[in-house]
Amino acid sequence: MKDIHNSNKEFCALGFGEVMLRLSPGGKERISQCETFEKKAGGSELNVVSGISQLGLRTGVITKLPDNEIGKFIKNKIRYSGISDDYIVYDTSSEKRLGIYYSESGAYPRVPTVVYDRRDSSFTKFVESDINDDVYSSCDVFHVSGITIGLCENIRNTVIEMIKKFKENGAAISFDVNYRANLWDEETARKTINTILPYVDILFVSEETLRKMFRQTGTLKEIQKNFTSLFPDIAAIFSTVRTVTSPTRHNFTSLAYDCEEQTFYEESPYMDIEVVDRIGSGDAYVAGALFGLLKFQSLKEAVKFGNAMAAVKNTIPGDMTACDYNDIARVIDAHTKGRTSEMVR
Repeated sequence: MKDIHNSNKEFCALGFGEVMLRLSPGGKERISQCETFEKKAGGSELNVVSGISQLGLRTGVITKLPDNEIGKFIKNKIRYSGISDDYIVYDTSSEKRLGIYYSESGAYPRVPTVVYDRRDSSFTKFVESDINDDVYSSCDVFHVSGITIGLCENIRNTVIEMIKKFKENGAAISFDVNYRANLWDEETARKTINTILPYVDILFVSEETLRKMFRQTGTLKEIQKNFTSLFPDIAAIFSTVRTVTSPTRHNFTSLAYDCEEQTFYEESPYMDIEVVDRIGSGDAYVAGALFGLLKFQSLKEAVKFGNAMAAVKNTIPGDMTACDYNDIARVIDAHTKGRTSEMVR
């Protein structure tokens, strides 16, 4: 696909989405059992731009936080990850609040559990006039997910207008379908996303979503090729393939399709990943894939970095991947050669 990196832009990637407070019991305790929680920052688009930033490219996040101490905690976490806070908007109203989600780890046969408390958060009141128009010419890639557009009608309309303006100013549009049934029904999601897809350059969508929500049939390769023929402006489509043996053992790989070259890219899966925390691993994949496209202009490298980032994220507590370029390059090298060192020293 075409080169999406323009060195004259301030940011390689900007993400737009809600940043939440994640509260987790220690170890394998249950939400209904524990008496203390560990707090972290999390959110799909934040996880993506954080991963790209830690790999070495400049990113930023567009979001809205409550102007209070918990908002300050999130801001500090954003900055600590190397993400620009230039486009963070602060809610000073009396109704300000940060969305929360509770995350409980699983252990076979008990599966992981997530409970959301995010209704009417400060982010859901974000409007386009909250930020300056200079944002639209500041980045190579604008990334957003289906989680964000599923939050409420206000955000849905705002995202659509932002996508159009970023596109008009030369940014590549990256969209992760990331369907969540607890946010909206399949019919509404499909109709809304179909209005967005004509503007999308880089699409991330799981095989399950392609089959179930978009009603596609055939092999995954046939589905990807057919789906992109329906939306000819899509330049590349990525689908992750995860096999869950148990809550703590997964296999992971992906399939990418270059629509212009009509070429598929894939590699052998990461087998028997020791899962510590799977939340954010899909976002880590997106981060690695976008990094591969931005840094190397290569779908082959995008698949390598996406798979490695997702595999490693599964082994790290919290939403974000705490890995730099050398960490991921070492994992890719070991996976390619089929061997790994016992210890880094």
